[in-house]
Amino acid sequence: MRNFKDKVAFITGGASGIGLGIAKAFADAGMKVVLADLRRDALDEAVAYFEKRQLPVHSIQLDVTDRAAYERAADETEKVFGKIHILVNNAGVGAGKSIEKTTFRDWDFGVAVNFMGVVNGILTILPRILKHGEEGHIVSTASMAALSAVEGNAIYNATKSAVVALMETVACDLKNTNVGASVYCPGPVSSNLAVTSQLVRPDHLKNEEELAASPPVKGNPSANDLFMTPEEAGRRVLRGIERNDLYILTHPEFKEGVKARCDAILKAFPDEPLNKERAELLKKFGTLLYNPIYDTQTTPGPMDGKTE
Repeated sequence: MRNFKDKVAFITGGASGIGLGIAKAFADAGMKVVLADLRRDALDEAVAYFEKRQLPVHSIQLDVTDRAAYERAADETEKVFGKIHILVNNAGVGAGKSIEKTTFRDWDFGVAVNFMGVVNGILTILPRILKHGEEGHIVSTASMAALSAVEGNAIYNATKSAVVALMETVACDLKNTNVGASVYCPGPVSSNLAVTSQLVRPDHLKNEEELAASPPVKGNPSANDLFMTPEEAGRRVLRGIERNDLYILTHPEFKEGVKARCDAILKAFPDEPLNKERAELLKKFGTLLYNPIYDTQTTPGPMDGKTE
């Protein structure tokens, strides 16, 4: 997808952090952006940025776990801006705990937002993109934690890994359409994920100690001069859509870690001759034996002609 002028983008978790960075990059490319987020105050603050610059923007307060509300949000978007062309499933929550310390409530919250929120977005928006027949794209935000496990982060690792597998499959299923699909796996980006994760967690999914705790102080505890800015992270998503990348990655520093994981998987295969008859049988299972979707990924050059 290369023509972004006047295209409509629906971005969940769009009121701050990476989502807002993506929205800014899209608006700079000439798109009309819809910011969907659960926090009304954050939406109002974000909208002011676009309105000050006379950029087309619309905000919708949305809980991505509420399917009926998602349908209403899609209807509202089409009423305000017309056809939706790009869906960015960016809404997500942090869930950093060692596995033995997690609770069912922790898992229900993490899975509902990080994974089912993505499913809800795809099942709500994709049919609308396919129906109008124009070029479109779906991006879902996972994480580098989906490609290289982070200790003490079971829920986040698992849900983000599920998003990677989902988007790989979506790309396969849409390969004969004019709708692209990408999974976005950013490294460290300055954001307020830790705080917003607590702010949006419903009481019925909070543990007792969280119910008794004081509300988190609003701010940006994940800010660091060495982290990528949300605006730069957003520009990389825009480039990934333009290139129709299957994987949109951000930080070259993680390459060796991902390679180590892939090497470990390859080492686990039995060192024995192939059973040619079985291999032929497996070909009948389609892409189970070999999936050409992975061949579509190419290596992007330095962003804007420079390294980070």
